[in-house]
Amino acid sequence: MKTIIKSLVITLSAFSLMACNADNKKQNISYALNETVHTIKTVTPKFKKKYIKVALLLDTSNSMDGLIDQAKAQLWEIVNELSYAKCKDDKPNLEIALYEYGNDNLNSEEGYIRQVLAFSDDLDEISKQLFSLTTKGGNEYCGYVINTALDQLEWNDNKDDLKFIFIAGNEPFTQGKINYKDASKHAHNKDITVNTIFCGDYNQGISGYWKDGADLAHGDYMAINHNKETIHIATPYDDAILEQNNKLNKTYVAYGSRGIEKMQLQAQQDNNAESYSSANAVSRTVSKSSHLYKNSTWDLIDASKDKTFNYDSLNQNDLPQELKNKSVSEIKTYISSKKNERVIIQNRIQELNSKRKEYILKTNKENTNGLENAMIKAIKSQAKVKNYSWK
Repeated sequence: MKTIIKSLVITLSAFSLMACNADNKKQNISYALNETVHTIKTVTPKFKKKYIKVALLLDTSNSMDGLIDQAKAQLWEIVNELSYAKCKDDKPNLEIALYEYGNDNLNSEEGYIRQVLAFSDDLDEISKQLFSLTTKGGNEYCGYVINTALDQLEWNDNKDDLKFIFIAGNEPFTQGKINYKDASKHAHNKDITVNTIFCGDYNQGISGYWKDGADLAHGDYMAINHNKETIHIATPYDDAILEQNNKLNKTYVAYGSRGIEKMQLQAQQDNNAESYSSANAVSRTVSKSSHLYKNSTWDLIDASKDKTFNYDSLNQNDLPQELKNKSVSEIKTYISSKKNERVIIQNRIQELNSKRKEYILKTNKENTNGLENAMIKAIKSQAKVKNYSWK
C-alpha cells in the first residue's frame, strides 16, 4: 500500500513539474512575443518629391534661328506655367535638359548632336546655355538624338513624375542610322512621352513622319511658325514688378568659391531677358519669385533651407565680407532677416502677377507664341493622366 501511495505521489509530482514547465514555456513564449512586438518598427514609406522633367531637343541647323530665338524669348513664360502645377497637395520640382542637333559644328561620329545641359534645376544656367546656342547647316538625325537623350539622362523611376521629350526641327523625321520608330518605342517603354514640333507646314510635318514619331510614344504632334516673332504683352503692373526684382536681387547672399560668379550670372540673365522686352524681364522676375527658382549652391538664404545645412560648418573664407568674423548667432540673425525680406518681396511679386495675368487674359485671349503654346498645351493635356492640375 505504501508503495502504491509513493508511486502516486511521484506521478503527481511529475505532472505538476510538467505543467509548471509548460506554464514557464508559455510565459517565455509570451515574453518573447511581447519583446518582438516592442522591437517591430513601423516603416513609413519615404516621400518622393515629384518632378516635371523636360528634355528639349532643338535643331540648330541654318534655318532654325527663329526657333532658337523663340526658345530664348519664351523660356520664362514656360517656367511660370509649370510653376503653377500641382499633384495633389504637392508642388513638383522642375528639371530641364537641353540638346542641340543638326549642326555642322558638332561631331559627325556622334550623329551631329550635343548634350548642352543635363537635367538641371538651375534656371539661370538653363537660360545661359540657351543664349549660347548658334546655328549652322547640318544633318538632322531625330531618332539618334531622342535615343541619346533617353540613355544619357537620369529620368528616375518615380511613377508620379512627368517625363517629356520635346523635339523641334524641320527636316524629315526618318534621317539617321537610328530608326525613329525604335527610339519612340524605347521612350514609351521608359514611360517618357515624346512630343514633336515641326517648324513649318502642318501637313508637311505629317508627310515627314513627325506625327508618327509622336504617336508611337503617345505624345502630341504640333506645327509652329518658328520665324514668327514672340509677342510680349505689356501691362500696367510691369514697372512695379521690375522694381520688386531690384529689391529681390539685394536679398541674395553669395558664398563659396563660385558665389560672386553665380550672382553675376543672375544679373546677366536678367539682362538677357530684358534684351527682348521689359515684359519678358517681368516674366523672368515672376519665375524668380516662384518655388522653382533655387540657388542653394551659392546663396546662403536658399542653402539654409536644406535639411543638411549646418551653420557650424561654414568656412570663414567662404563667407561674404559682411559676415566674416561674425558669430554663428549673428550669422543666423542676418540670414533670418534676409529670408523674411525675400518672402515679403516674392509674395508681392506674386500678388502683382495675379493682376498681370488677368490683364493679359483680357487683352490677348489666345496665346500665339509658337514654342511656348505648343509645349504648355501638350504638358497640361498629358499631365491629367497622372492627376496633375493647374491652379
